[in-house]
Order: sequence, then C-alpha cells, then structure tokens
Amino acid sequence: MVQRWQRSSEDTSRGAAVNHKALTQTQTVTAYCAAEQYDISHVAKILKNAGYHLDPYETGLYPQVVHIEVLNNTPPRRAEGASPSTGDVFVFPSGALVAWDVSESTMSFLVGRTLSPAAQHPHPNQLEEEDLEYTEDPTRDNSAIKGDTIVLGTKMQSSDSSSSFFKSPSGGDTRNIDTVLTKIAFSSGLARSTKLAVLETLLSSYLSSTSSIPRLLSVGGRLPFTRSFILQKTGQLLSLRAQLNLYSELTDSLPDLFWDSPHEKGLEGYYDMVGRALDTNVRIKVLNEKMDYAQEIASVLRQQLSERHGVRLEWIIILLITVEVGFAVRQEVKEWRERQEPANLGE
Repeated sequence: MVQRWQRSSEDTSRGAAVNHKALTQTQTVTAYCAAEQYDISHVAKILKNAGYHLDPYETGLYPQVVHIEVLNNTPPRRAEGASPSTGDVFVFPSGALVAWDVSESTMSFLVGRTLSPAAQHPHPNQLEEEDLEYTEDPTRDNSAIKGDTIVLGTKMQSSDSSSSFFKSPSGGDTRNIDTVLTKIAFSSGLARSTKLAVLETLLSSYLSSTSSIPRLLSVGGRLPFTRSFILQKTGQLLSLRAQLNLYSELTDSLPDLFWDSPHEKGLEGYYDMVGRALDTNVRIKVLNEKMDYAQEIASVLRQQLSERHGVRLEWIIILLITVEVGFAVRQEVKEWRERQEPANLGE
C-alpha cells in the first residue's frame, strides 16, 4: 500500500524557503590549463601514490578523465562537528583540470607541484583560469546554465536504484553517480574553453610580435628579420594550428569521453550548454580566421627568406663567374707573354 502525504501550505512555504536558500549558496567551479597535454597514466599513478582514490564513484570513464575527491576541512567550509564536505577535481588529457568547490591553495599545489611531472610541454607562466558559479537544486531532475551559474539538478528519482548512490571514500556524504557524471560533462566543456583561451593568448602574442610587418610593407621599408626569426615564427604558427585542429578535441563536435558515457544520461547536452554559454564555437571560428591572417604574414616572411636566399645564390654565381673570368684572363695573358718571348729573342 502506498502511503501519501498531504503537505500543508506552511510546510510548502518552508520547503520553498529552504530550496531558495540552497540555490543562493553558490560554490565555484574553476578550470585550469597548465600544459599542452597530460600523460594521463602518469597522472593516475601520481595521484594514487599521493593517497587519492581514483574514480571514487566508478564512472568507468578512465582514461578519458581522472576523477578524485578533495576534502574541504578548513573553516568556513564546514562547521565544527559536521561531516567533511568534499570537492571534485577532474583531470583531462588535454592538459586541463576542473575543480568543483576546491580551495585555490589546494589547486595551486596540485597544478604546480603534484601533477607537474606528468605535464607535457607545461606553461606555468601562462596558466589560464576560468571560473563559474554553481549551485545544487534538489527540486530539479536535470541541470542547466543560467547566466554565469550552473544549476545542478540533484532531485532523486523514484527509478533510481541503490546502486546509483555511493558513499564517498573520502568520508563525505553519499552522492548520486548521475550528479558526478553531470559534473564531468560540464567540466569537459569548461576544459575545452580554457584550452582554447591558452591558444588565444599564444596567438595574440604571436600577432603582437609580427605587428610591425604590415606597417613596414606599407611604406616600402625593408624587413629587418633574420633567418632564425622567420623560421621561429613559421614553426610557432604551425604548432598553434596543429594544437587547434589536429592534436586536441577542440574542434570535434563530441569528445571521445561521451562515446564512453551512458547515452541515456544526455551528458552531451550539458557539454553543448557550456559551449553556447562561453561562445566556444564562435571563438574557434575567430581563432581560425586570425590564424589565416597570421598565415599570410608568415607567407610574406617566407617569401622574403626565399628572395634573400635567391639573391645570395645569384651573388655567389656572379662571384664564381668573376673568379672564372679572372682565371681565364690570367691564362690568356700568360699565353700571350709566352708567344711574345720568342719574337723578342729573334730581334
């Protein structure tokens, strides 16, 4: 027999007040990009040796992402005597980490010290960070982004089985695996945006270093660049374009992560939400257009290098011809003198 409870208007008002309070208590989710890539197997080994429990809610998404929990024991994060709250950290092979409700000092140590041996081509001086606010809404069964705030729906469904809930290995509260999967989906979108921000910064620096070229060409000036400078700029541009279009999942419509996740959860929708909120596709298009312009500048530099090389070869050829003519003239003069000596002796 199903027992039904009829709530009074007072109870309803009290519940609404509690939910409103929960929604106003926001935490921060921050994405970091500190390297071109992470050796994800090395990351897992480092974190395991450091005492972290990998994939604590058994999502099965390793090696697409490494998930650990971090205890938040310091005030004011928890009241005295309360069970410790936990934050989540997701590490992606693209060189990005996303932290949910984890202190900045903890992440600074994790990014700068703990995981640095697993970083491939790190750029600690160009560390990119992006953050959003998030809150958990126990009245929603799905999640959304409202403005700059992620609203995580944590409503328990009647169809949820006990196997969907896990006790945190770190000593925190029991959590639904769907909430963790939702965080991973949002984190993937944030990691993509932060990775893109790194390339935007690098391209901006590249364009600044070549900004004088159009001005010099417009006044008919000579480009005072060495061969090593031209080759360096060409290599930098090729590396940027490769990172954007070849060696990462920035331009993929759906990362491999979502092919390994449960399709019925609709996680790709959350990934697309982040992309729309942060204008990721528009930024990729603009970045490619800027790279096309940079490619034209690089073509001018290569053309100048080719012309210099051609002029140098021409001068070498002229010098060789001059030397050859000099030897020929010398030989002719020598033969003429030899012919003149018998005639002089006969006189």
